[in-house]
Amino acid sequence: MNTAATYASAYRVATVGDWFALLKPRVMSLVVFTGLAGIVAAPGALHPALAFTALLCIAVGAGASGALNMAYDSDIDQLMARTANRPIPLGRVAREEALAYGWTLSAASVTVMGLFVNLLAAALLAFTIFFYVVVYTLWLKRSTPQNIVIGGLSGAMPPAIGWAAVTGDLTLAPLVLVLITFLWTPPHFWALALFRNGDYARAGVPMMPVVRGKQSTRRQIFVYSLLLAPVGLLPAVLGFAGPLYAACAAFFGGWMVFESVRVLRETDEVKETAARKLFAVSLMYLFALFAALIVERLIGIAPFGTWL
Repeated sequence: MNTAATYASAYRVATVGDWFALLKPRVMSLVVFTGLAGIVAAPGALHPALAFTALLCIAVGAGASGALNMAYDSDIDQLMARTANRPIPLGRVAREEALAYGWTLSAASVTVMGLFVNLLAAALLAFTIFFYVVVYTLWLKRSTPQNIVIGGLSGAMPPAIGWAAVTGDLTLAPLVLVLITFLWTPPHFWALALFRNGDYARAGVPMMPVVRGKQSTRRQIFVYSLLLAPVGLLPAVLGFAGPLYAACAAFFGGWMVFESVRVLRETDEVKETAARKLFAVSLMYLFALFAALIVERLIGIAPFGTWL
């Protein structure tokens, strides 16, 4: 069998795992968790079947966005060690198939959300998918070192979608949750970019360390961490979160600032040990805050006022 025939044969060896991998399950799990926080934290009640439907739509919409991101970024994914083993660069799934898969799931998630939950939640979900795929993936990612900052709005939206699914409107509380996630995104992803700098440079992606240098990136990580720490406390200050949330926000916010100082002082630009530690702590930060919010709401520590 010649090389072309061998390649064509291998190109169709796609498994269920490959199709699932296209959905970026690790990213999806974080999106689902923050969306769940919005559902649980919102005042009022949503029938469990509708709550499950809303959460499923958020998950499918996030997965669809991931599949579309992989399809449109397949040319640069094959150049980076972190992404070279994704289904499209490996030839398991054709780019055109991934595009059809992603757009079909996107349409289905928005349609089901609109038909069975409410139109505002569907509109917010559609906006999130559009912003991540079109604004971030197709435009910002390849054109500006601020790609993560602006594009981070899409990843920050799930709490608002979950909230809107329950209430049919948006008030201050979900917008504060969106702001927290929005400010969390730059230090989280720029920490990753510091120790994956070679990947992004090789692929020609203008991430902050590639364009502005590592030291400038470290300074900006520190600034965003300083902003995030007090903003993370706003739910408690405004009265829609209780003492457990306040303790978690204060502890993990302080930890984020501490680790960002270590990143600022980093001298080992090969291992980037401090950046790796900050990346791990940032994951714990977001999980801890939203977990505390969910727990407090479930046990009735911090009921929301109607103005929130």
